[in-house]
Formats: sequence, C-alpha cells, structure tokens
Amino acid sequence: MVPTGSTASGLRARPAARAVELPSLTGLRFIAAMLVFLFHITVMMPSPIPPHALMTPFGDPGTAQDLFWFFGKAGYVGVSFFFILSGFVLTWSARDGEAARPFWRRRVLKIFPNHVVTWAVTLLVFASAITPWVAYLPNLLLVHAFFPQTEIHRSINVPAWTLCCELLFYLLFPVLLRGVKRIADSRLWTWAGLMVAGMVVHQLVTQYLVPGGRTADAPLSDLQFWFGYVFPPMRLFEFVLGMVLARVVMAGRWPSIGILPAALLTAVGYAAALYAPMVWGFTVATAIPLGALICAAATADVDGRRSALRGRTMRWLGDVSFGFYLCQGVVVIYGGWLLRGTHDTPTAILVALVLFVATLAVGALLFHLVERPIMRKFSYAKRDRQPVG
Repeated sequence: MVPTGSTASGLRARPAARAVELPSLTGLRFIAAMLVFLFHITVMMPSPIPPHALMTPFGDPGTAQDLFWFFGKAGYVGVSFFFILSGFVLTWSARDGEAARPFWRRRVLKIFPNHVVTWAVTLLVFASAITPWVAYLPNLLLVHAFFPQTEIHRSINVPAWTLCCELLFYLLFPVLLRGVKRIADSRLWTWAGLMVAGMVVHQLVTQYLVPGGRTADAPLSDLQFWFGYVFPPMRLFEFVLGMVLARVVMAGRWPSIGILPAALLTAVGYAAALYAPMVWGFTVATAIPLGALICAAATADVDGRRSALRGRTMRWLGDVSFGFYLCQGVVVIYGGWLLRGTHDTPTAILVALVLFVATLAVGALLFHLVERPIMRKFSYAKRDRQPVG
C-alpha cells in the first residue's frame, strides 16, 4: 500500500455519496441468509440428534440428491457475500477520527447478545448431550473456528463459526482501514485483484499442501475443509476485498454495471462453483460476481435509481437477517427432529416452509427483543475520541 498525497482525499472525494444510506445492501443481506437456509434445509447430512436421520426432509432419493447438489454451494455463497459486504459497509460508514474502542464496543454489542442467546438455547434443547465440554468456552467466546478439531469448530450452534471470522475482522479493522485509505485511487483495482489472487493461493495450499485428500466419502479431509473454509485468518481476503471495493465506489471508479447484469454474473459464478472442484466453490468462483453485485447495488442507491431491494419489506427482512441466519442451526436441526425425519415430496415442501416461517419468526424475535434494544441502549457512550483511520 503506497501512501500519496492524493489518496487520503480519495475517501473524501464523494462526501455526498458516502453520506448516502445503502438500503439495497440491507435487502441483499436477506437473500444471502436465505441461500444459507436453502443449503441447511436440503443438506444430506446426519442430524446431530439421535437417531441421526438426514437433515433434509425430502425422502425421495432422487429429489433429495438433486436439491442437495443444486443448493450444495448456496451456503458458501451466502457466507462469502456476508464477509465481502462486511468490509464494504464498515469502510463506507467509517467515521473520520473515531477511536477504536467505540467501534469495537458497537460491533461486540451487535453480535454477542444474539450469539449468547442462541448458544444457550441450543445447549438447552439438544447440544449439551452431544457436545464435549472443551468446546463450551471457545464457542461462547467465539474463538472455536480457530480450532481444527471438528468437534470444536462445528459445535453447539453451528452457524456461529462465521462470527469468529467477523470478530477477527472487527479487531483488525481500525488497522486495515489506515492501509486501505492510503491506496491511491489508480491502484484500487490492483489491490482488489490481489485479494482475489490471495483466495486462489489459499485454495491451492488447501488442495495440495494441507494433509488429506479425496476419498470415496468426501472430496476433502476434515483438516482441508477447516483450513480452506473455516479458518478465520484466511477469510480476510474477502473482507479486505469489500473494503477496497467500497473505496472504488467512493472514488467514482465503479463502471456502469447495473444490479441485473451483476446478478446474472453471480448466477454464472454459482454455476461454475457447482461444477468446479470443492475448494474453488468456497470463495474463488463467486468472489468477483458477489463484489460486483454489492458495488452495483450500492451505486444504484448513491445515484437514486430504482431498486426492488430497498422496499420496506426487503429492508425489514434485511434487518432481521442476522437473527434469521444465526438461529438456523437450532430451528432447522431441532425443528426437523420434531417433525420426524424425511417425507414424500409434497409433505417435505410443507415441512421446509414451516421451518422457514419458524426460522424467520425466531430471527425477528432476536432482532426486536435482543439485538435492536441492546444496540440502542448501549452502543454509544461519551468517550475520548482518538483517530483510528
């Protein structure tokens, strides 16, 4: 990163644009969370609750296998979207001169209350019977994704592993922001390319240097999957890509690519992920399309163009998307167990709809009763302000 006299002003080149809210990105958040739900509801993996029936409610083998294949990369895409979006939004909304401590306080209050509630509920309804005690504290403190042991990083409320990554992003953001601010406008695309190249190198290391390999039952070893998908430091490439892309839009260097073309490009990336070897579907196949979709939606909001993503319903769905995402583990796993295994296709569709509504309802309760009240009451305090960026 090269500091120049013009780069610091690059972030201030479009003050009007930077002040614009980005409701289309809020709407996109729910679509990403929905992709993760579609993955969870169709995955052909044994439930952790005895008698360990398949998590998918679809009993017809052909239908179940087709849905598992088609939505098999949806979870990866949704998670990657969230990581890129996180870097983009935090950079877009960064306050000049804000100290690190108030920033960290807001981010901790954003994720921990919902996490603690879902952690406790998941333990109460089923996880305490199947979780080793050594996983409890790392999971509660959101460091469990740093452990390669499957029984730790996949423990208790499984979707919470992504919060370990977000917590790392938040911790490093004040330092990363200083560096990203110093990138000259003319070099932004170069740095975006370097982040994608980092993802490629990461997956090459996963495939060829991390012990394990393809077997009759799995394309990757547990260690390869952890390093290639779960290990938080390796997800920083997506986060920093989002930060750089925010600067691209701020600097007016995003080309005139609209939301629809970017969405079509994302569909092409998803198709590539379906047919590519597993490691390339984690991030590489879809990172560029997802980045394009985020930039296109943000630019539409800045320019005041129409967007179906920023209607009242989509904004509400986006607001509750964090709770909707986080409670999927307990609702889909425990709810699926309550509804007793697999069914014929019409019944399975009905079961999936019931679990969707239940997940959305629990997610809304988390937002309205936990997340929003705590953020409103505690996220701001009078502190000495020391510059972080």
